[in-house]
Amino acid sequence: MESGNRLSSICVFCGSNNGKRPEYTETAAELGRELARRDLRLVYGGGDVGTMGSLARAVLGAGGAVTGIIPKRLYELVDHVELTELVVAADMHERKAKMYECSDAFLAMPGGIGTLDELFESWTWRQIGYHAKPVGILNIAGYYDPLLGFLGKMADEGFLARAQLDDLVVGDEVPALLDALAAKGPLQSLKRPERSRLA
Repeated sequence: MESGNRLSSICVFCGSNNGKRPEYTETAAELGRELARRDLRLVYGGGDVGTMGSLARAVLGAGGAVTGIIPKRLYELVDHVELTELVVAADMHERKAKMYECSDAFLAMPGGIGTLDELFESWTWRQIGYHAKPVGILNIAGYYDPLLGFLGKMADEGFLARAQLDDLVVGDEVPALLDALAAKGPLQSLKRPERSRLA
């Protein structure tokens, strides 16, 4: 995606579990319907369980397109939705590379350590210039509040540039968050960290 172009696909990182709050699956379904309404292809992890499955089924049920990308090991263990396209990757590294290749933006819903891994890698790649695609968080029911607080602590302590923290698109309303991702431009250049000097 070139800066200023309309998004055509969004990679959503989400859970293989439903979580304990009904809002997680409800919002996954809302997001799926909205992606289809906007003619945005969903790129996701390819599973049929948890919020992943709810999201994919909602997109398909609303007439949208879905690309699932799943590593071979997981492909052999889980059930699958009948998707528009299912890509079986050799391993997790290839899976994430294909996700980034196929997507114009990245969005993390509530999830576990795999979701955090994908979120932080896509955000880091944007920071160091491997891509200029926007990265966001759908903060359902305040799920990410503790993480956002810790990220603020990182910035306060000088381990995270405030410009990079501010670059992360965060919201709890699906339409507004998708609008913000579509409007996001490239990350402004960050200052190179000062070299430390040994006494």
